[in-house]
Amino acid sequence: MKSEGDLGGAARALLDRDEVEGVLSGAFYTPAEAPRSRAKTRTNGAGAASEPAAAPPERPQHYKVICISMYTEDLERLDEMVSALKARGMTKANRSALIRHALSQVDLDKIPKGI
Repeated sequence: MKSEGDLGGAARALLDRDEVEGVLSGAFYTPAEAPRSRAKTRTNGAGAASEPAAAPPERPQHYKVICISMYTEDLERLDEMVSALKARGMTKANRSALIRHALSQVDLDKIPKGI
């Protein structure tokens, strides 16, 4: 069995920091919305209500976080490509950016029928 240090290194190699932080900040660290029927108010030091609490910022509508399954070999190839781009100086390269670029290059007429 591998030690925890080995597993941490493997996780860091597999997961892109920008993507992980984006998912965690949007899903786990964003406060849940209060019920719409009650308005939250802040209290001053004496316990009296003052102005309403600030509403959470709206989530971007131009993208969605999704979950897809991929074969491990494909993920390894994708990660190798991302690493190669980063080695070329493209420090913001990540899995989703590379997949978006690949999607822009697809010609549906050239896709094999057995896909």
